[in-house]
Amino acid sequence: MLDRPLPSLAAIRAFEAAARLESFTKAGHELGTSSASVSYHVRQLEAQLGVKLFRRHPHRVELTDAGTLIATEAGKAFAALRASFARAAEMDEGRLSLTTLPTLGSSWLTPRLGLFRAAHPDILVELDVSDAAEDLTTGRFDMAIRNGDGRWPGLRTIELFPSSFMPLCVPALKAAAAGIADPRAPLAVPLLGRQDWWSLWYQALGWAEGPPQSRFGTSFSAEHLDVAAALAGHGVVIASPILFRGEIDSGRLVPAHDMVVPAGRSFWLTYPVSRQNSRKIGLFREWLCGEAAAARASHDTAFGKNRTASNMAAVARL
Repeated sequence: MLDRPLPSLAAIRAFEAAARLESFTKAGHELGTSSASVSYHVRQLEAQLGVKLFRRHPHRVELTDAGTLIATEAGKAFAALRASFARAAEMDEGRLSLTTLPTLGSSWLTPRLGLFRAAHPDILVELDVSDAAEDLTTGRFDMAIRNGDGRWPGLRTIELFPSSFMPLCVPALKAAAAGIADPRAPLAVPLLGRQDWWSLWYQALGWAEGPPQSRFGTSFSAEHLDVAAALAGHGVVIASPILFRGEIDSGRLVPAHDMVVPAGRSFWLTYPVSRQNSRKIGLFREWLCGEAAAARASHDTAFGKNRTASNMAAVARL
């Protein structure tokens, strides 16, 4: 008997439901199938065991002694399974895994995460920073913050704030960077950051070409490293005034020029559509959108009236 293979799960589920509800019809409704299907699975189970499990009456079924024994144990087993599923769901809801880009994660998000934990101490946040666009369908991560156009199939996306950049430097270099608007003029300090961003910034000022290679200082692999070099006084960096608003507000960095150029992309919070009803995702989404709205408002207050790429299009070279 112990060597017999375990009956199919479908047959066990059908039997357990029929025994608990004392009806093949009610069991079929609960399982989303027909009473005939439940009856078929029960008969298959009886045939495999060689034991009669139900006495069948015109409008009801009645467990035999053998059926009662099995129903009791099956009920305990399914109750244990349901409890373990509930515990697993509770455990999952208590841990939020998030992946984001290195600069946003280290410079903007990390200093704020303590506020979320203070508001929701029952949710532990695990933060991964990476340039890789992780596949959110694998279950490794619950959510991601990505940069792009927000059109990713199968994912719900919420725009946080736009990507933009402007020249920033420490106050001591402000005077030395006074001629930064002209890419041909000599400059006493090197430029830091992505050369393509500098080219776009100068194009917004009306220049067809960006600065020569000789103007650039050390090249780093990420924006927050470029900013770290700028904070050390090693040059003028092209960087996001939103992500580094804290450094600007504290006076550690100042604009070397007042024009902010949009990159044509945005930062987006994203997660699988199938997870949109998750409590932890909903709470984090609400909190993060509030933080992003505050960041946008602060940026608009500080730079909203300054010249931007859109209203500089007709301006001649400075």
